[in-house]
Amino acid sequence: MKNILGIGAGYVGGPTMAMIAKKCPEYRVVVVDINPQRIVAWNSDQLPIYEPGLLELVQSARGKNLFFSTDIPKHIAEADIIFVSVNTPTKTFGLGAGKAADLQYWEKTAREIVKYSKTPKIIVEKSTVPVQTALAMQRILDANEAGIHFDVLSNPEFLAEGTAIRDLEYPDRVLIGSHETESGLKARDVLVNLYANWVPREKILATNVWSSEMSKLAANAFLAQRISSINSLTPFCEITGANIEEVGKAIGMDSRIGHYFLKPSVGFGGSCFKKDILNLVYLCEYHGLKEVATYWEQVVLMNEYQRTRFTRRILSAMFNTVAGKRIALFGFAFKANTGDTRESSAIRIAQELWQEHAKVVITDPKALDNARIDLKDILADIVLEPDPYQAARGSHAIAIITEWDEYRTLDYAKLYQSMEKPAFIFDGRNILKHRALYDIGFNVYPLGKPPLIHFGK
Repeated sequence: MKNILGIGAGYVGGPTMAMIAKKCPEYRVVVVDINPQRIVAWNSDQLPIYEPGLLELVQSARGKNLFFSTDIPKHIAEADIIFVSVNTPTKTFGLGAGKAADLQYWEKTAREIVKYSKTPKIIVEKSTVPVQTALAMQRILDANEAGIHFDVLSNPEFLAEGTAIRDLEYPDRVLIGSHETESGLKARDVLVNLYANWVPREKILATNVWSSEMSKLAANAFLAQRISSINSLTPFCEITGANIEEVGKAIGMDSRIGHYFLKPSVGFGGSCFKKDILNLVYLCEYHGLKEVATYWEQVVLMNEYQRTRFTRRILSAMFNTVAGKRIALFGFAFKANTGDTRESSAIRIAQELWQEHAKVVITDPKALDNARIDLKDILADIVLEPDPYQAARGSHAIAIITEWDEYRTLDYAKLYQSMEKPAFIFDGRNILKHRALYDIGFNVYPLGKPPLIHFGK
């Protein structure tokens, strides 16, 4: 039985290794992490991350050919294939701070692989990394004094939180990049054959290693650009009377564009989009491509503008003051079907409302534990309430931040009765029936549409 090792038990490493274990029972799959509490959680039924279908997937293979451990040296030594899924956050210090990728954890992992390896191995980049990172990794690995041969492959993940298990089982494509040497091509074939256990061959795309690394950055940049593009039109639609949903539908029906990622929102979040775009911006600046860098940086700036604009709209609609008013934020995760709050728009909105002396109450079915961490500096002044009905009680306004399905089906007449009047709803995801809410009595502020208000009647 061949041994596969996943280094990093986070949002990418854990689910990916679990799917490989289920689909490839002839392999022994081990996931390691330096955080012992995280490994304890993976070995329980209270997994460290929430993802629909993940628990059932882990349970189907755990203890059979899927194992979680903190013994990194042992499992590096035993592995034939190593998937590296460590964090590569944006640098907060030194050259490139705020834009460049921080590769210290990645390099430490490469050096650990060298230190504990006794046999040749295939090393697979799963982390999102700058283009040509594989070259640096190869140089570190090749510097081993024992003469051990390593092949470095790029196999970026294209998972969307909330649908990660489906994305792993039925991917749009699997991208595998290698050096185009005899050894590199043989290593690539090993990984192709691994994925071919469940992915159709025509969906496995083989490229050179640089194209694979670049494709990951470019894919996230393009997706984020679409969100920022549709969001950039929302204030214009609100002013002119155009309907952003009708505009988005018309644009999306163009086969050259398609309808995905054309839904307006309070802004994109998550661990990838902002980080990867800023990484791309930094790389362009580094190579002297100022105009290209400026173009892509504007995508991030538009996202920040959308978040701030949402808060300002709340303030303006509520008579230019929210001081002392209870504002209920429905949702704190950056998107539905996850507890992840990294780069969530809710963080900025909660902070800005707090700065205006609002009484902020936050409800979310999965993300309140992370909200405690993200808002630790102002936690004494806000309320975390799992029940949306209790969150709305006594509130002057409800702001929809995350598109959880349960927010679509709440009894809004009941919510309205428990709120202060006039009562407001700010739909930051356009998931509610706005005319019906207006008929109940709410003053309704959608994104990209004129508001429905009762004032002056």
